[in-house]
Amino acid sequence: MNRNRLCGAFFAAATLAGLLAATRLTAQEPGNVPETKAPPPTQSAPAVMPAPAAQNRSTYDPRLDWPWLGRFKDADLALARPARNQKRVVFMGDSITQLWKIEGPDGNFHGKPYINRGISGQTTPQMLLRFHQDVIALKPKAVVILGGINDIAGNTGPETLEQIEDNLTAMTELAKVNHIRVVLCSVTPAFNFPWKPGMTPAPKVLALNQWIKGYAADHGYVYVDFHTAMKDNRDGLPPNLSKDGVHPTEAGYAIMAPLVEAGIEKALRKTE
Repeated sequence: MNRNRLCGAFFAAATLAGLLAATRLTAQEPGNVPETKAPPPTQSAPAVMPAPAAQNRSTYDPRLDWPWLGRFKDADLALARPARNQKRVVFMGDSITQLWKIEGPDGNFHGKPYINRGISGQTTPQMLLRFHQDVIALKPKAVVILGGINDIAGNTGPETLEQIEDNLTAMTELAKVNHIRVVLCSVTPAFNFPWKPGMTPAPKVLALNQWIKGYAADHGYVYVDFHTAMKDNRDGLPPNLSKDGVHPTEAGYAIMAPLVEAGIEKALRKTE
């Protein structure tokens, strides 16, 4: 019995000694196992990207600048802040606004500090994306919003009336929180689209205008009704006011100008 116990103790001691020796050897081996730290980056950090150059009409690419923030970028930056008592007004819209002679000595509002920020073909989501740059940053007293006809035409894809209404709502809310008075305009009449025939836009225009009128009344905004003053018996634009049934001629703008001027004056008289 004693001999067996002695042998067992000997083997146990030998095993323990072997384990201790292996531990010392492992601790002393050179570090040929990969370190547990993040590997070095495979590429250096990118340099600061230069600001993109502003695009003009000939270089505009909607894949690079879908809302066309470059269209008025330089003009916006060059525009001085309004004088203390200046009643600056920005017109935000699409081609119907762009073609309107708003600025300059031959414009419909000669001597008024009005600024045209209309871009041909634009829809309300595009207008919304550039609203801060092209309206809020210019510090106007009021904004005239005229948009929605290109949405109905599907210029940037299908849209429901509710989506158009949401975009108009977002623009008015942005204006309000920045203490800018709002003038909401009806969509002008359209019986057909020359670039997309057969869409029968007139009923949708009527429905959208009904919503705009009600929304303006509910929220204390000024509503300017171009549609009633310009429509024919088909709820379109008559030939004496438009050559293509969508864009007003000078005769059409002559009807619109006093209506929007009255709306601006009413908005500026409102107290916040």
